[in-house]
Amino acid sequence: MEKLNWKIEGMSCTNCALTIDKYLTGKGMQQVKVNFIGGDLSFESDNTIPTNEIEKGIEALGYHVITGEKNTTHQDKRIFKNHLQRFTFCIIFTAPLLVHMIPGIHIHVLMNPYVQLSLTLPVFIVGMDYFGRSALKSVLKGVPNMNLLIAIGATAAFGYSLYGTLTDQAAQYMFYETAATILTLVFLGNWMEDRSVQSTQAALRKLAVSQKTMANMIAYDDKHEEHIFQVDSQVLKTGDLLLIKTGESVPADCKILWGDAEVNEAIFTGESLPVHKKMTDTLIGGSLLQNGTVKAYVTAAGQNTVLSHILQMVKEAQSQKPPIQQLADRISAIFVPVVVSLSIITILINYFAVHESFSNSLLRGIAVLVISCPCAMGLATPASIAVGLGRAAKNGILFKNARSLELFKSIQQIVFDKTGTLTTGEFSISGFQITADFKKNTAFTNQEEAFKRIAFSLEKYSNHPLAKTISKNWKCKDDLRWAKIEEIKGWGMKASDKEGNIYTAGSYQSVTNLTKESTHNIYITCNAELIGWIDLVDEIRPEAYEVIRLLKAKGFTTILLSGDRKEKCAQVAGQLGIDQVYAEQTPEQKLQKIESLNTKAPTAMVGDGINDAPALAKATVGISVSDASHLAMQSADVVLMNNGLQHLPLALGLGKHTYITIQENLFWAFAYNIIAIPVAAMGYLSPAFAALSMGFSDVVLAINSLRLNFKKVA
Repeated sequence: MEKLNWKIEGMSCTNCALTIDKYLTGKGMQQVKVNFIGGDLSFESDNTIPTNEIEKGIEALGYHVITGEKNTTHQDKRIFKNHLQRFTFCIIFTAPLLVHMIPGIHIHVLMNPYVQLSLTLPVFIVGMDYFGRSALKSVLKGVPNMNLLIAIGATAAFGYSLYGTLTDQAAQYMFYETAATILTLVFLGNWMEDRSVQSTQAALRKLAVSQKTMANMIAYDDKHEEHIFQVDSQVLKTGDLLLIKTGESVPADCKILWGDAEVNEAIFTGESLPVHKKMTDTLIGGSLLQNGTVKAYVTAAGQNTVLSHILQMVKEAQSQKPPIQQLADRISAIFVPVVVSLSIITILINYFAVHESFSNSLLRGIAVLVISCPCAMGLATPASIAVGLGRAAKNGILFKNARSLELFKSIQQIVFDKTGTLTTGEFSISGFQITADFKKNTAFTNQEEAFKRIAFSLEKYSNHPLAKTISKNWKCKDDLRWAKIEEIKGWGMKASDKEGNIYTAGSYQSVTNLTKESTHNIYITCNAELIGWIDLVDEIRPEAYEVIRLLKAKGFTTILLSGDRKEKCAQVAGQLGIDQVYAEQTPEQKLQKIESLNTKAPTAMVGDGINDAPALAKATVGISVSDASHLAMQSADVVLMNNGLQHLPLALGLGKHTYITIQENLFWAFAYNIIAIPVAAMGYLSPAFAALSMGFSDVVLAINSLRLNFKKVA
């Protein structure tokens, strides 16, 4: 299966997304995800149907496809390209029809039915070119959209007026003003809605713009002389050499070969203070060199960069629907046929039961059509999620799915790994000791050097933070060559040489039968005899104190779950004020403990995303505190980039308040329609006011969603 990511232009509501979804599903496409706010479409194809045929099918629905590789050859030949242009054109003709509403002004010629027809006709043609065309295509595809309601309402008013004009009964059938006003004000409402909805994408667009920049590429001629020329960052590939100067954006993920600089990574971490970068350090594409000049080589470009992964994750999360949206989607799918039926019933009841004139009955039916807003129900969740995810990404928080946003509302317990999560993970060797038996070993002329060589030879094959510290500090050239070596998770390293000697480097659990000394970090054995131990120290992250304090103040139960010794775990928990401690846990035991905690209350697990992967996956919500460069490898639901533990309260708050905002939006959407439709049916709303109110309802949702950008959530 091939996964395709396209951009779709022209979607205006959730029914548009449903139309495209239904079309692609009918063609056998799988994993179809459509986000009408951002215009993103992703699906999996088995290539039985050519992609150009799928493109043409979507184009036939009335939308415009951008595949990512190229823009489709289809050119929109229409005069008006957006709602603002349509509104501007229409208001010129509609305004004279509304002059009589101004007290004291009465222009007789404007009351002539043929003058009103000539003024309304251009508006009607433009309106039907957009609403009518869209409505017809939606009906033919079996998913009628909201434009059908507008088209029916405007056509009914225009047709009724035209009939009166042609039969010399204009005085009783004069609704040209209603038809023109409906179309004009809906164009205005749609433009306001588009502007409001686009603002919910501001943070994501800022990230996307950061992808596009110029790069100073270094090349060498046949005389090995250096030349620098500018290229678009989109053409860079792995291995290219770059010169990056003060004030320039990093065009792709790089590693520094020469120079050092102060780098602003706020676009990824939300932290405005620059980070000092030197030779061999990595630079993330999209960050900014505030001071300094470096030469670097590209390690990832195009769709493989950290920034691209971030954008893709956010887009995928936006296209997913949390359970709370499912009811709204089911109602939206049948909303238009139901409203058309209600409109007809309104006309019949007013005419036959209430004994209103047919003109008044028709106006009330039209008002019901125009004021109904299925878009509000479809917009409620996507708008909130777009703002919530945007604010999160701006602060170095990445939600990989929309489901985790909703789950955050119920989290009661937060479990922390210790090493690399609550502590810096940057260890230093505080001391070591060699046993008396090893000191007597005459096979080694220098027992201390031999001990270090054995420890390095074992630990160089491990990714554990303790092992990395030992291999970094005790690196040697004459390391031992093993016949076999393996890492036993939660235990340590085990190796054998060609002579059959067995060496281990592990935690106290690996030597419980050899010593009662349980206060050291790493124990080294040879042929089941203890030859020494190593002590390392790790500092608690400065931000951990405030994070734990904030979480406890919010009522969360805090738990430390670690593979480290009880004494060290108890010490860290005591310093931070953590409620519960579970120490000396293997990865399997961590998994079982998370499973047990989940049965008591919804639980979030915070870890480094490497040794804690199983526990992160098992938790209600898994939160990885990790380096941004390893973003693509994380298996957690949420990633706090660049060890951003300080953003944990914000992540929890954003999840909770995004869900609250979705609830508020859905309440408004349902309440608006439940109240507005009966009010219109009883004749208390004119079609013109109904048209303006319909557009305003979506603007209210967008504004409420935008509050997430400024609301205090942590």
